[in-house]
Amino acid sequence: MADTIRKIDYFYTTIPNKPGEGARVLNALKGAGVNLLAFHAFPGEKASQLDFFPQDAAAFTKAAKQANVTLSPKKTAFLAEGDDRVGAAADILGKLGAAKINVTAMDAVRVGGRFGAIVWVAPGDVDKAAKALGAK
Repeated sequence: MADTIRKIDYFYTTIPNKPGEGARVLNALKGAGVNLLAFHAFPGEKASQLDFFPQDAAAFTKAAKQANVTLSPKKTAFLAEGDDRVGAAADILGKLGAAKINVTAMDAVRVGGRFGAIVWVAPGDVDKAAKALGAK
């Protein structure tokens, strides 16, 4: 099966870097029935950043508001999915490099014979990256 790469909306928030804070936010979303396509979190010196890639942005933002979670404005990233193979991530980065697009960040994972990746580029490069990746 061919890889599928598509643009997806994401939002982020920052929370105190203390035990249980991430679970509190994720449990609020779970309780509201929000499904996430992906989730990424990382600590900073004073706060942790949580990146959310919701399946339904409207339901997500409503649930976040009800949970008193302050969100960033909507942003765009890319979600890649396909059959696992050697070099899957290299192929994605190669296309972007050939198009002279700098990648801000990338997360990739293999699960059950499939791979998935999230790729962030600068906002001004989203349309160019979509073209380079053949994103839907």
